[in-house]
Amino acid sequence: MLKKLRFAAAAFFLIAVTLLFLDYTGTVHRYLGWTAKMQFFPAILAVNLAVVIGLILITLFLGRIYCSVICPLGLFQDKVSRIAGLLKKNRFSYRPPRKPLVVTRYAILAVFALAAVAGISVVPVLLEPYSAYGRMVSQLAGPLYKYANNILAGFAERAGSYAFYTVDIWIKSMPALVIAVLTLVVIGAFAWKSGRGYCNGVCPLGTFLGFLSKFSLVKLRIDKNQCVGCAICAKNCKAGCIDSTARVIDYTRCVACFNCIDRCPKKAVHYTKCSGVKTIGGADNSSIANKQLTIEGSARRGLITGTAMLAAGFITRALAVRTYDFDGGLASIEDKRAASRKTQIIPPGADNVRNFRRRCTGCQLCVSTCRNNVLRPSSELSSFMQPHMSFERGYCRPECVRCARICPTGAIRPITSAEKSSIQIGYAIWNRDLCVVNIDNVNCDLCERVCPTAAITRIPRDANDSESLKIPMIDVNRCTGCGACEHLCPSRPYSAIYVEGVEAHRTI
Repeated sequence: MLKKLRFAAAAFFLIAVTLLFLDYTGTVHRYLGWTAKMQFFPAILAVNLAVVIGLILITLFLGRIYCSVICPLGLFQDKVSRIAGLLKKNRFSYRPPRKPLVVTRYAILAVFALAAVAGISVVPVLLEPYSAYGRMVSQLAGPLYKYANNILAGFAERAGSYAFYTVDIWIKSMPALVIAVLTLVVIGAFAWKSGRGYCNGVCPLGTFLGFLSKFSLVKLRIDKNQCVGCAICAKNCKAGCIDSTARVIDYTRCVACFNCIDRCPKKAVHYTKCSGVKTIGGADNSSIANKQLTIEGSARRGLITGTAMLAAGFITRALAVRTYDFDGGLASIEDKRAASRKTQIIPPGADNVRNFRRRCTGCQLCVSTCRNNVLRPSSELSSFMQPHMSFERGYCRPECVRCARICPTGAIRPITSAEKSSIQIGYAIWNRDLCVVNIDNVNCDLCERVCPTAAITRIPRDANDSESLKIPMIDVNRCTGCGACEHLCPSRPYSAIYVEGVEAHRTI
C-alpha cells in the first residue's frame, strides 16, 4: 500500500511538472503552477519559508520523501531504472559508504552552497535537479510536443475548427540544447546502471536531505526475527543502501521508495517509528554507525557551515492587447539577427541584473512559456542558461506578464500589466547608418507608429528643410525597452533601432 501511494503521488508530480514545461498556452500553469513552487531549492531562492520549513519537517519526520515523490529529476531516474529493470531483475547490490565518495558528496554540496551565496550562478544552474529536468523537457521534448500540436492544427484547419493553432518551432539556444542532451545522457546512464546513483553521488540537494533523513522519526526497519537473509531487499534497492548481511540501512542514501517492503518475501521490512541506531534490524548497530560517523565527521561540519552560510546569504538578500504585425512593406524578408548589446535585457519584474542572476536557476520555465518568443537561454558564462530577451522573432507585449506569474524562485517577481507598462527594462538606440530613410531615401514611420509609449517621434532629417524626410528621435525617459521598434524595423539583417539593456529597472 505504501508503495502504491508513493507511486501515485510521484506520478502526479512528474506529469504536472512535465506539463508545465511543455505548455505554451498558460493553461496548465493556472492550475498546476504550485508544483514548481514546491521544489526545494527554488523555494529557498524565493524565500518561501512555508515550503522550505514544510519540506525540512517532512524529511525529519518521514525521510527523503521529497526525493521519491516531488523531485522531477529523481522521478525521471526511477523511470529509466524501471525500464532497465525489465531487462535484468534483482540487479542492485549494497554499496558501502566509502570515505572518498562520502567526502566528494559533501564537497559538492559545499561548493554548491558557496556558489549560490556568492552569486556564481553557473554552478547552481548545472547541479540543481529541478532545473536540470526542466531543461531536458523544454529543449528535447518541447519541440516534439509542438510538432504534434501543429499536426493537430493542420487537421483542425481542414475541418474548419480553431481548437488548435500552429506555433513556431526553432532552436532558441544551441548551448542549451547541448547541455540538455548531455544531462540526459549522463543522468540516464547513472539511472540505467545504478538507479539513484546520481542522487546519492552528485546531487547536492540529495546530500543535504540525506543528512537530515538520518534523524528522521519514521524509518525503514529490518526485523531480524523475520529476515532470512535472502538479500532480495538489497537486490531491489535502487539507492544501494541496504546491507542485508548486517541488516543495516544507510538512511543518508535511502529515498523511501518502499521497494524493499514490496519485494520482501517474508515481510521483514517495516516503515515505522525508530529511535537511534539500535532499532535497525533489532540489533545494536552502534559500531557500524560510529564507523560511518567517523567517515562523515569532517564532511558534516562542512555541511553545517555551508548550510548556515547559504541560509544567511538568502535571508540577507531577501531583506535587503494584441498589436499589429508589419513587415515594412518589403517583398523580400531576410531573417533578423540579434543586436550586439553591452547589457543583456532581463524580463520585467526582475528588478536588477544582480538580483536576477543570483536567484535564477536557469530552469527555463519562462522561456518555454513565452508566447512572444523573446526569451531565450544565455550562453554567456556569467548568466549561463539564464533567460535574456532578444527581439528577432517578437517583442515583449505590454499585456503579457506570464513569466512573472510562473517563476518559482522569485527571480522575476509577480507584476500586473499596468505595472509592466511603466517598467523600463532598456532603452532604444537608433543607428543612422542602417535606417532605410538614409539608405534608400524613402519615408518610414513604422517605429513611431508601433511604439506603445510614444517614446519615438520623427523630426526632419535636415533641420533647415521642414519638407525633408524624417528620422526617429527617441525620448529615453519614456522608452520601456519592449522591443516593438527593433522587432518591426524593416531594416535587415540588423534593425536600425535596437534596445540596450539596463542594469537596474526603473519606473517611468
